[in-house]
Amino acid sequence: MNKQILALDLGTNTGWALRRKDGQIYSGTQNFKPDRFSGGGMMMLKFGNWLETLHQTSGLIDLIVFEEVRRHAGTTAAHVYGGFLGIMSAWAEKKEIPYQGVPVGTIKRHATGKGNASKEEIVRAIVDHGFSPMDHNEADAIALIRYAIDAKIGG
Repeated sequence: MNKQILALDLGTNTGWALRRKDGQIYSGTQNFKPDRFSGGGMMMLKFGNWLETLHQTSGLIDLIVFEEVRRHAGTTAAHVYGGFLGIMSAWAEKKEIPYQGVPVGTIKRHATGKGNASKEEIVRAIVDHGFSPMDHNEADAIALIRYAIDAKIGG
């Protein structure tokens, strides 16, 4: 039986893809941008609550793979990524769900054949494989889950 795998492109607009045990892949983008009345920690709370809800409503997650980003263009993006990574890894540890990062270049190379592919090239490659991503965040998550499946991450 297949494992249920969640792939995450962590950020304010988090791209996600879920491969269910039956092999079907579902995906989307979840926006965690705070409103003007929210405190700085509200994004982190919303992200943690979203993970728990997804886990409970999807039939329980067996493995999480995430896009491992080594460098960010902006300070805010780096803070959001680091915060979400901390929330996700602590949540996964508590649930005893294994998780693994995959370098951005590895995902791009698998999707397009080029480790330095642009966002547009990733989206185009994912569309060519029959998906209809809303944006590059969702396309990145789909590319990541396709990599995880092909590389047999987690067995």
